[in-house]
Amino acid sequence: MGEPIAVIQKQSNRPGYVRFETNRTFTGMGHESYLAGDAIYGERPPDELARSLFATDKVEEVHIYAQMITVKLADDASSVGLKSIIADHYIYYRPDVEVPTAESFS
Repeated sequence: MGEPIAVIQKQSNRPGYVRFETNRTFTGMGHESYLAGDAIYGERPPDELARSLFATDKVEEVHIYAQMITVKLADDASSVGLKSIIADHYIYYRPDVEVPTAESFS
């Protein structure tokens, strides 16, 4: 269930920052900023995405505005793998995950 998100990765003019442009909005017209080590209490798509990016230990900051995601990389970290985390954000059923049947909802 879910579909992959189209993601274009672009280098920022600022060293250590990477931008990702997507075909899916995450925040509407609002800005969301997250710092590594800070608690993320929400369950909205931008909150979940920030948690996933921080879990790589490659990211210090995440800023999401609509369909633009800006990431500050940790010192000496590579952006390898971050694009796929974003692209797969709405893929719910992965290998080894049991797909619910009609009977499981009754």
